[in-house]
Amino acid sequence: MGLFDIAPDATPDDDAVERAHDPRRWTVPQRASRPEVADAAVFTVAERGIAARGAPEDADVDAAPGVLAQGVYAGTGPEQHLLEGPRWTVVGIEPPIAGGRRYLDLYSGVVHHIETEGGQDFRSLRFACADRPGLLVLRAEADAGRLDPGPPLHPPPPEFGVRHTELAAVSPHPGAETRCLRVESDETGGEIAAAASQRLAAHGGTARLDRITACATAADGGASRALRELRHAWEAGVDDLLAAHRRVWARRWSAVGIDVPDDPEVELGVRFALFQLWNNAGAHGESAVGARGISGSGYRGHVFWDADAFVLPAMASIDPAAAEAMIAYRLRRLPGARARARADGRAGARFPWESAADGFDVTPRSGFLGGTEVPILTGDLEEHITADVAWAVDHFAEWCGRPEFAHTTARELLTETAAYWAARVRMDADGRGHIDRVIGPDEYHETVDDNAFTNVMARWNLLRAARLHPRNAEEAAEFARWRELAERIVDQGHPDGRYEQFAGYFELEPLTMADIGARPPTAVDVLLGQRRVTGSQLIKQPDVLMLHHLVPEETTPGSLPVNLDFYGPRTAHGSSLSPATMAALLARAGRADAALEMLRAALRLDLDDRTGSTAAGLHMATVAGVWQAMLTGFAGIRVRDGVLRVRPVLPDRWPRLRLAFHCLGRRIRLDITHTGVGVHSDGPVTVAVGDGAAHPVVGAAWWPTDEENP
Repeated sequence: MGLFDIAPDATPDDDAVERAHDPRRWTVPQRASRPEVADAAVFTVAERGIAARGAPEDADVDAAPGVLAQGVYAGTGPEQHLLEGPRWTVVGIEPPIAGGRRYLDLYSGVVHHIETEGGQDFRSLRFACADRPGLLVLRAEADAGRLDPGPPLHPPPPEFGVRHTELAAVSPHPGAETRCLRVESDETGGEIAAAASQRLAAHGGTARLDRITACATAADGGASRALRELRHAWEAGVDDLLAAHRRVWARRWSAVGIDVPDDPEVELGVRFALFQLWNNAGAHGESAVGARGISGSGYRGHVFWDADAFVLPAMASIDPAAAEAMIAYRLRRLPGARARARADGRAGARFPWESAADGFDVTPRSGFLGGTEVPILTGDLEEHITADVAWAVDHFAEWCGRPEFAHTTARELLTETAAYWAARVRMDADGRGHIDRVIGPDEYHETVDDNAFTNVMARWNLLRAARLHPRNAEEAAEFARWRELAERIVDQGHPDGRYEQFAGYFELEPLTMADIGARPPTAVDVLLGQRRVTGSQLIKQPDVLMLHHLVPEETTPGSLPVNLDFYGPRTAHGSSLSPATMAALLARAGRADAALEMLRAALRLDLDDRTGSTAAGLHMATVAGVWQAMLTGFAGIRVRDGVLRVRPVLPDRWPRLRLAFHCLGRRIRLDITHTGVGVHSDGPVTVAVGDGAAHPVVGAAWWPTDEENP
C-alpha cells in the first residue's frame, strides 16, 4: 500500500511506488509559459530564513541576485527594504552554456542545470542545506578548461547607507579559495555576513567546482558564525552535505504531503507550494514573512496581513514552530502597535498595514495606477489587519491544540487589539455600533463605512478577548462591556442571507465581470479606470467571502452559497490572494469541480507567471492558499475545542486524495475516497467526520460514507 493508504478498499495502490518516482509529480522545469526572469523566484532555495534566488550560474555579476535574509532590512520609512547580501552563484563559463535546461527536484530540494546543446557537457546542482541553516552549496562540472569560477563571493551594488566590508578569512581546506564579506545597514543595524570557499579540480577530462557559502545575520552571530560553519561544512564535503540534506527532505515529505493519483498537475503544484513554504516561511525563533517571502524583493519585503491570515495557518499544519515564530514577530512589535493607536487618539494596539524591522508603519504614501500617480490610503484606512493578527493567534492555539497559548503568551495581544476596537467603534443614537472610513480587502473601494469584513472581524476580536479569564473585577467589567459592544456592531447581514460589503454597496452600478467582457484575473481598475470601478459592484477580492473563510461561525448559517452566487461573478481576482481562497470556499459549499478549476488558476499563478510579477518574488498568500484549499476546502477540515472535524468533498475526477499534516500536536494522515474517510494519527486524537459525533482515534480509523461512526 502507498504511504498514505488507510482505506480498506479492494484494489491496492500498486502504482504508488511508480508515482513516487514520476518526475511529472516531483520536478518543476523551466516552462515556455513562464519568462526566464521569473525562474529566479521559482527556483529559490532557502532554509530557516536565508535564501538564494535561482539565477543561473552564467548570469552576469550585475544580474546575479544576492542572498536575502528574513527580517533583515535596510533604509527607513516606506523605503525600508530587504537588505541584499553578497552574491555567491556567479561562475565564468567559456564557451557559454548552449541551450541550458534547469529544473527543481522537489523531493530532494535541489536545483539542477544541464547543458543540452552544442556538444558540451555543463551541469550543476545547488541547494540550501536543510540540516545546516544558512549553508548554501553549489557544484558545477564541465569539460576541462571551460570553468573560470572567479571569486566565490561578490558584493551587492553600492547603496546609500549600506556598508560592505571584506574580512580576513582562513581557507578551511588546502587549495580552497576563501572570501568573507559583511553587508550592513547603517539605518537599521541589519547585517548579512557570508563566508565562501571554492575549489576547482580536474577529474580526467572534467573540471569540477565545489563552492560552499555560509551565511549568518547579526542575530545569529554574524561573520564569526559564518566562518565557523564554513569550516565544519568543508570538513563534511559536498557529497556528505548533499546526502544529509536529502535525508531531511525525505523526512519532511513523509510527515507533510499530498497524493492525488489521478491529477499529477495538481499534485506537483501543491508540492511546489509546500516546498516554497518551507523555504520562505520556515524560520524559527522570529519570522517576518513578507508578501513575496525571501524569493524576491517585491513589496520591499514588507509584512502584510498575508502573513497572518494566509501563511501562518499553512505553517501551523506544516511546521508549528515556524508558525509560532511568525506570532513572535508580532508580539515583539506590540509596542509599535500601541504607539500607533495612541497617535490615533485611541487605546489598545493597532498593527500597521505594512511592517518591517521595528513594527512601525512603512506603507508608501503614493504609487502608480496605469502610469498615473495615485495616493495610497491603505496605511491609514485598512485597519482590519489588527483583528487579522489576533485571529492568527487564536487559529494557532486551536489548530496546534495549545489553548493555554492564547491565555498566556499571546494574552496581551488579544486584549490590546480588542481595546483598540472598543475605542474605534462609533455608537449611533439607536445604540448600534459603526466603524467609519475604512478600506476592506477589496481595495477597489476606499473610505467606506461599515465594511462587513472589518466590522465582523472587530466583533470577533472583542468576543475572543472577552473569553479570556479576567484577572480582576475591573477586567471582568471591561470584558462584559466588550461583549455588549460586539453584539451592537452592524454586520451588514440581510434577510436573504447576503452580506452587503459596505454601507451603500448594493446601490452601486451592478456590473459583473461578464458585463465588461473580461475573464478573471483582471486588474479592472486599470482596464476601466479607478472612478468607474469605484462606482460599481466590481471587486478586487470578496471581503464577504473572506468572513466565511476565516470566521464562518460568525456568519449566518447557510449563507455561504448565496454569497458565492452574488459575489463570485463580481470578483475580478485582481489580488493574488483571491483564487485559492475562492477554491477553498467553493469546495466547502460542495462545488468541488468549480473549486478545482479555481485551484488550477491559483497553482499556475507563479508557475506560469500569470501576473507578470513573479520575478519580484513568489506570491506567498497564493502559495499558502493552495495548501489551505486542500485542507479546509477539499478535505473540509476545521479544528475547534480540540476536535479535528473533517467534511471532505472530492471533484469527480479525483477518486482519491491523501494528505499528511500536523494538527493538535499529532502527525495526521487522511485517506479520502468517494466511499469514505480514513484517519491515521501517531497518537491519540479526537475526530469527527461529517455531522457525526466526535470519537477518539488511536492509530487508524475508517469512516464509510454512509456511516457516522468508525
